[in-house]
Amino acid sequence: MNLNRNSLVSDVAFLVFLGLCMICVTFTAGNPNAYFQNLILLNLTFFFAIVTYFTTVTTGLVLNVIFIFGYGAYMMYETVSKGETIGADTYFWLLVTPLLTIVTWLFTSGTRRLQTENAELQKQKARLATLDENTDLKNTISFTKDVTVFAGISTRYQIPLTLLVLKVKYWKELRRMIGEDQLAEAIIDLSRISQASIRTNDSLYLLDRGEATWGLLLFTDQEGAKVVMDRIRHSLVEFNSNQFSAKYKVELGLKMGALEYNAQTIESPLDFIAQAKRQLEYDV
Repeated sequence: MNLNRNSLVSDVAFLVFLGLCMICVTFTAGNPNAYFQNLILLNLTFFFAIVTYFTTVTTGLVLNVIFIFGYGAYMMYETVSKGETIGADTYFWLLVTPLLTIVTWLFTSGTRRLQTENAELQKQKARLATLDENTDLKNTISFTKDVTVFAGISTRYQIPLTLLVLKVKYWKELRRMIGEDQLAEAIIDLSRISQASIRTNDSLYLLDRGEATWGLLLFTDQEGAKVVMDRIRHSLVEFNSNQFSAKYKVELGLKMGALEYNAQTIESPLDFIAQAKRQLEYDV
């Protein structure tokens, strides 16, 4: 509701601003006798609008008050000293200048509220999203929710639960050799390899996209995890020989480590990930 209202206010204010600009330019060009004077006043009007856009409406209105008193005093002097009459162009600028400032403030205010709401929505999206946008894999948020359920099943029914962590070797160096578009494709390809190497009741998570790190929750023990590791390594060898080296001009290697769940030593889902990542040090 607020989003729609702010968008409407911003759109209407922008259209009114364009309309006033057209009127000001037409008025300035339509009176050749006072063209130079009107050109100065037109520039002052736009200057006040720009100041309002980058500061606050208070600053813009203060400038307008100073302008109104200054311009009014000047016109009174012209009238008294030279006997000139006050024309319609005088009233035009006294009305249009503050009006343009107010319209600019409405547009700026609506736009900033939209930007604030968009930033909040982006934060909520990042906080609540459970899938990676590019690979459609579950992320760390989803992992922390799932592992609580899986750990409960493991403890209750005495079924071993193991977290297998996979990380691309020399990923930082590979990032310099492969373009950003190909990096995204490489992560997708590697995710497919990992997904194809597990059973349907096992879960694959993209734990860290920036470091190319995946996690596999397996209802198996350490020995069963080693079988999955061998299967992934075999698939990776085939992929390197058939597709990856030709597609990306480099070969790919994975570091793997597995940790079986133990309720006594693992304090939280994030601690589970941290301890499993330490196992990567033994895979050289």
